Amino acid sequence: MTITISHNSQARRFEAEVDSMLSVCDYRRDGDVVVMHHTEVPPALNGRGIAGQLVAAALTWVRAEGLRVRPSCSYVAAYMQRHPETLDLHAAKS
Repeated sequence: MTITISHNSQARRFEAEVDSMLSVCDYRRDGDVVVMHHTEVPPALNGRGIAGQLVAAALTWVRAEGLRVRPSCSYVAAYMQRHPETLDLHAAKS
């Protein structure tokens, strides 16, 4: 399932509206590091791959901006482990 993901930079999150329900991947900036701290998909939408698409879009943006990622969200950390091509974006803890 392909969904439309938008980057709401004012709210510091990536968003997808599916079936009138909002799914999000929230982040905050810490200099050149993007701390991805929360990913949420409504239970009714679970299993559709929405969280993965949100995280993939966020990581694509991070790469394009030349930033690094600190995943404090367990889903983002697991996603990066499952997709080793993203591990070069991982920032060491300070």
